[in-house]
Amino acid sequence: MPILDPLTEKFILHWGEMGTRWGVNRTVAQIHALLYLSPEPLNAEDIAGTLSIARSNVSTSLRELESWGIVRAIHLLGDRREHYQANKDVWEMARVILDERKRREIDPTVAVLRECLRDVEGKGAAEVEKRERLKSMLEFVEMLTSLYSQVSKLPTGTIRRLLSAQGSVRRLFRSRASNSAAGE
Repeated sequence: MPILDPLTEKFILHWGEMGTRWGVNRTVAQIHALLYLSPEPLNAEDIAGTLSIARSNVSTSLRELESWGIVRAIHLLGDRREHYQANKDVWEMARVILDERKRREIDPTVAVLRECLRDVEGKGAAEVEKRERLKSMLEFVEMLTSLYSQVSKLPTGTIRRLLSAQGSVRRLFRSRASNSAAGE
């Protein structure tokens, strides 16, 4: 069973706190953090012992992490137990998480907005403002979804360069706004 050094413990505790802020169970996030930093795959008993959590909680949390696609079970030669390892590529991990959050959260929201718009059609003048707000929200979410879809298809290297250039992009837009204000 691994013994946590202070840095690893600090990261695991923080990742658990951040997980709760993102709507992820604290234990799920802590197990992910442990596996992400672990140099070798860990079995459920080692995870439970290292984090001082119930084995049943570890099993449930591992299934959740596997369903997200950021942890996978592997088998080691000579050991019948399953061991688990996290995806170590932070860019791929982010892509998987964003895809899954879109599928679980954004796609159902788009479906409900479309359904609400269908339901409000033909309801008369009293519902005009509600219809416009729903339409505006749907258009906004669909534009963000479309942007995400386009960006998610880019190679990781391109996304990294795009994110690295954000200061340059901001300066470019400020420069154009200044030029427009000056009448150019």
